[in-house]
Amino acid sequence: MKKRIVVGISGASGAILAVRLLEALRQNPQCESHLIISEGAKFTIEQETGLSVAQVEALADVVHPLYDMAASISSGTFETAGMVILPCSMKTVAGVAAGYSSNLILRAADVTLKERRRLILVARESPLSLIHLKNMTEVTQAGAMILPPMMTFYNDPKSIEDMTHHIVCKTLSALGLDCEGYKRWKDECDG
Repeated sequence: MKKRIVVGISGASGAILAVRLLEALRQNPQCESHLIISEGAKFTIEQETGLSVAQVEALADVVHPLYDMAASISSGTFETAGMVILPCSMKTVAGVAAGYSSNLILRAADVTLKERRRLILVARESPLSLIHLKNMTEVTQAGAMILPPMMTFYNDPKSIEDMTHHIVCKTLSALGLDCEGYKRWKDECDG
């Protein structure tokens, strides 16, 4: 059976990260992606990527409407290998922290946590308020991983695309998946 990965895209800036993640999942024959896009994300996708929502949806194996609370991914009996919300707005972090399942992104995240599966929130905001930090602490204590899309320089990036690729690979690695071209930190001590 293929590894089912749920991908939620919220309205925070960074939609290109979700596009690149979906492209990477599509290239992995062992994976099946299940996509949910928030209303805010639809606007952000078109603003930031130059792609239509339909083009982004075409990258996923299965697309679920935001308010389809009877979707397969809303049940713990539907086995998945985990979920990523990328980018993840602070509103979405707050919803996950409160267990407020008002849409399918939040319900699928709630199910992921209750089933003790991997939940990765690629949280986007800067600077962070105390409320943001408390919500991120809450979801971390519940079992989620906060993976902010931080720039790295040890991998010698030459472009924004290189930085984007690194963040996508780090996200895939957190799901236990390989990513071609992922430059990890090298241990300088060989002995």
